[in-house]
Amino acid sequence: MAATLKVKPGKSRKDRVTLDRAFSKCGIFSRSDALEKIKAGAVTVNGKVIRNPDLWVSLAHDRIRYDGQGLKKRRKVYLMFYKPKGVVTTHRDPAHRKTVYDFLSGLKEWVFPVGRLDKDTSGLLLLTNDTDFGEALTNPLSRIPKTYQVKINFRPSVEQLQLLEQGITLKNGEKTLPARVRILRETEKYTYLDLVIVEGKNRQVHGMMEALNGKVLKLVRKRIGNLVLGNLQVGKYRYLDHKDLAQLKGFLS
Repeated sequence: MAATLKVKPGKSRKDRVTLDRAFSKCGIFSRSDALEKIKAGAVTVNGKVIRNPDLWVSLAHDRIRYDGQGLKKRRKVYLMFYKPKGVVTTHRDPAHRKTVYDFLSGLKEWVFPVGRLDKDTSGLLLLTNDTDFGEALTNPLSRIPKTYQVKINFRPSVEQLQLLEQGITLKNGEKTLPARVRILRETEKYTYLDLVIVEGKNRQVHGMMEALNGKVLKLVRKRIGNLVLGNLQVGKYRYLDHKDLAQLKGFLS
């Protein structure tokens, strides 16, 4: 008999998910991988083969099996990874570019990126199989500060820095929340900034500099909340400890 997952009392609504999401919810594998299993007829619910990924199921009461195995929750894992420039965060890339998963070959658990870093951005990326944690961190209301070191192709004026600090209107019409910005170093052509934002709009830092008629030449995420890269080497990862998690969860309370 397949294992039945137990949830705490009072969690009945959160317990109901679509069949494809049940696999990511339990930390088994991604929804796209689950979709393949379901479409292939490798998944049963209460003894019946189900090919509909949108079927609503109860993790507490339905017996879900895949490839003859009962659906059991995996241990929750939390990683910080130093993403290199030129690497994408998708699980499979149609263009056959390197993905973050090429650097996680020794990892047994399935994990997903929390938020995003575009291909040309390097730095701190969190990965986990805890979907509730990931969704909480990326919720726009959480406003967790993210710190970037930015190299730009111009020397910003005092007025331009004030625009960033007050919230700047992007070229697509969206306005950003106030940022914290500090000049680290200036040369004749370039400026190096320490920039802290609390949002995760797509390519937001690029958009902020473009709104000032400038361009980002290099972008590195150095910190999320109080979590910093420290001595972590490019292309390497480490598990988060209880202290790391407590610091991150402190921003969610």
